[in-house]
Amino acid sequence: MNEFVKAVLAAHGGLERFRQFNTVSVEVVSGGGLWPLKGLMMDSMPRRQTVSLHEEFASVTPFGQPNWRTNFRPERVAIETTDGEIVKELADPRTAFAGHTMNTPWNPLHRAYFNGYAMWTYLTSPFLLAMPGFEVEESASIEEDGEQWRGLRVRFPQHIASHSEYQDFYFGPDLLLRRHDYHVDVAGSFPAAQYIDGHIEVQGLMMPTRRRAYVRGPDMKAVRDLLMVSIDFNGYEFRD
Repeated sequence: MNEFVKAVLAAHGGLERFRQFNTVSVEVVSGGGLWPLKGLMMDSMPRRQTVSLHEEFASVTPFGQPNWRTNFRPERVAIETTDGEIVKELADPRTAFAGHTMNTPWNPLHRAYFNGYAMWTYLTSPFLLAMPGFEVEESASIEEDGEQWRGLRVRFPQHIASHSEYQDFYFGPDLLLRRHDYHVDVAGSFPAAQYIDGHIEVQGLMMPTRRRAYVRGPDMKAVRDLLMVSIDFNGYEFRD
C-alpha cells in the first residue's frame, strides 16, 4: 500500500478503526434521471440500506412491498420477505444485462442487483482500496472549484461486482473522497462522474451525506444537466 493510500485511509478514520466493524446501515433517499430511463418508479421514501464491510453483501428494505427486502451477492440476487421467504431470485445476475443500453428497461431484480453492488461500493469506499485483489496506482490530479484533487486509478478484482473494472477516485486537499468516476457497464457503459460531499464523523469514520452522479463528458467534466442518480444518507450505524 503506497503512502498516499495510507494517508487517504487515515483521513477517513483509519483502516484499523474500519476493521473493527462488520456492517454499516444507513437511511437512504434516492432520485435522479436514471430510474425513469429504466422504466422504474422512484419515490422520496427513506429506505434502510445495510452492507457487509468485508465481503460483498447488501440488502435494502423496504423494496417493492413494505415487508420485502433485497439480498444481494455478486453471484445471486433475490427479493425476499423480511421473514426470509424468497419472492424472486436470479443466479449469475450480471448476464441479465447483456446488450443493455442506457434506456433498456429494468425489472425489479435488475434494480436490486444494481442497488446492491453500487451501495456496497459507495459505503465501503475508500477502505475497499485495501481489500485483497484491488490494484491501486496514483493517477493525474484534476482541478475542481479552484482545488487540486489527487487521483487514484483502481482496478477491481473479477470476483467483485461493481460499475466497471477500472474506476477513478479523487480526493480533496483534506484527503476526503470528493469524486468517483466510472462506466456503468450494466447500462450501456455510459461514463459517469459522481460527486461526494457533506462528510460527517460517524463512530470515528468520515462518511458522506450526499452523492450526485452525472453523465461525464469527453472533456472529463460532469454534464450538470444530466443528473443520473442522487443519494442522500442519514443515520449511519456501524456494528461489529
